[in-house]
Amino acid sequence: MENQPNELAERVTELEIKSSYAEDLLDQLNMTIYRQQQQIDSLVQQVAHLRQQSQNAGQDGAARNLRDELPPHY
Repeated sequence: MENQPNELAERVTELEIKSSYAEDLLDQLNMTIYRQQQQIDSLVQQVAHLRQQSQNAGQDGAARNLRDELPPHY
């Protein structure tokens, strides 16, 4: 019976250690998701900006043809 309190204390300590690692991993995963969401938001803004630039370029003049932009030696 004397060993049982020791075993129980060891098991509780082991569970506390595992819980601590799990909490740390969860914090790391949350930070990763946060950073990814920031990147997604930035990319969405960039795409919207490029879309706006493209629309403005189309309104400024006739529709651009890529062949018009070829160097004269082609």
